[in-house]
Amino acid sequence: MATSVVQIVNNGLARISQEAITSLNEDTEQARISNLIYEQVRDDVITDHVWNFAVKRIELARDSEGPAFGYAYSYTLPTDCLKVLGMEQQTMVYEIESGKLLTDEGTAKIKYIRRVIDPNEFSSKFIEALSARLAAELAIPLVDSSTLQQNMYELYLRKLMDAKSVDSQESGANEIVADTWVSSRLNYAGSLILENN
Repeated sequence: MATSVVQIVNNGLARISQEAITSLNEDTEQARISNLIYEQVRDDVITDHVWNFAVKRIELARDSEGPAFGYAYSYTLPTDCLKVLGMEQQTMVYEIESGKLLTDEGTAKIKYIRRVIDPNEFSSKFIEALSARLAAELAIPLVDSSTLQQNMYELYLRKLMDAKSVDSQESGANEIVADTWVSSRLNYAGSLILENN
């Protein structure tokens, strides 16, 4: 179902009994404050979980110059990168500094959380969580109520938990590989059971 930024904001405004807006650029206090905080709140909620709709994999282009010291190579992160989740292999060492990924690896394939601007890419549960968070952020400037802000933030946490649960169901389980120690312990336990029977 198609949605818009204005609809998401209006959901938040309705939670705190405020008048709906028709545009973020209209000359009302609700619109001005919503326009001021929307993008930051959206990005905060996106980085509160590894949302399936926001995850992206990419191979970075190596910078012509590496860092002054510490690492051999430097890679510029994409402009839509909100948070790097890791490189191609978990054992690869890297640091993030000033919009760059620094590493000794000759190639840099990363998985990251991207900034998602189009609300039609959001999941329905994410939209519920985002509107609740907006309500919490708007409660003080529009209603001047810390109690309402606290109630809306608690609602946000509940909506976030629900959205995370649904989002996590869209991913397959990671394969669990037992190491030698675990295998030997299981074999030992199995042999004791056979001996006692």
